[in-house]
Order: sequence, then structure tokens, then C-alpha cells
Amino acid sequence: MNQDAGLDDLLATVGPRLKRLRQHRGSTLADLSRTTGISVSTLSRLETGRRRPSLELLLPIARAHQVPLDELVGAPPVGDPRIRLRPQRRGDLTIVPLSRQPGGLHAFKTIIPATRITPDPQPHEGYEWFYVLSGLLRLVLADQDVIVRPGEAAEFDTRLPHWFGSTGDGPVELLSIFGRQGERMHLRNRPRDS
Repeated sequence: MNQDAGLDDLLATVGPRLKRLRQHRGSTLADLSRTTGISVSTLSRLETGRRRPSLELLLPIARAHQVPLDELVGAPPVGDPRIRLRPQRRGDLTIVPLSRQPGGLHAFKTIIPATRITPDPQPHEGYEWFYVLSGLLRLVLADQDVIVRPGEAAEFDTRLPHWFGSTGDGPVELLSIFGRQGERMHLRNRPRDS
């Protein structure tokens, strides 16, 4: 991929990011227009991708939302290997992405509340591996119902109906690696022989 194509791909994500940020803050286009001095039509075209973002447009928007410019364009800090943890809510779960690659395996930290105790097994494509950090995790997998304790791990094909939650004795924290296309994690405890 050439550098111009990479820049075009990056800029194509700016509009939807601007819209999500504005909506998350409960702001209308008219509100943002008053704050930034940018017309409603220009803001609308930016959000829909019909207007190419420029520094002159993005700086006032970043100031209005009180976020760094990098956050608006989704650019990782140059040379910074750290993952910026941004917790997300999915139903009653708190999920913290620990990886940022677009495909392949994805790593997460998941926090399950003590109130998540009613199984609702569902299948979907993929393969899951997890390691329990704290709490007692109840895993319902097809016809199995097991307790996974801190320091224990489990892995399974997510095409099997599954559900995991708390035993009701407290919240659970776990690290998980998920492969949407069925990729599996490979563990090696010694190097291969040459």
C-alpha cells in the first residue's frame, strides 16, 4: 500500500469518528457550529465524508470537544507502542481492548459484574481463549457447566452455544484472546528443535 492510499484510508475514518464524538457528547451540528464558527453544512459534509478534513477545520473541533487532535484522526502517537485503553460497555460487561490490529486475534480484559448470573448460551463464529484474573467464572459450554478459578484458563470453539458470567459471589476479571475467523492461540513452553 502506498503512502497516499494509507493517508486516504486514515482520512476516510475521520468523518464517522467526528460524528460519534459529537453524538456521544450530546451535541448537535448547530451547537458545534456556534462553538467552532464552522458552518453546519461544512460540519455535516465533514461527518459524511463529502468534505476532506483539514487542519483549519479539525483544530477548532478538537478544542470544542477538548480532545487531542490525534484522537479526531485516530492516529497512534508516532513511535509509541502503548495501547490506549478505552473501556467499552457491551450490555452488562466492561470490555477493555488490549490490541489494535484490524484482523486476526484480538486481546481483551473483561470485567463481569456479580449480577451476571443467568445463563443465555449463544453461538457465533470464532475461537475464544481466556484466563481468569480474579473471581469465580461460571462457564456454560454446550452441555457443560463449569467453574473457572483465578489462574485457570479455558478455550473453546465459539460455534458451540456458550455463556460466561459470575457465580454470584462477586465480579470476575479475565483476559481473553478471540479469533473471529477461528484463529487459535498457540502456546509453546520450549523452543522447537532445529
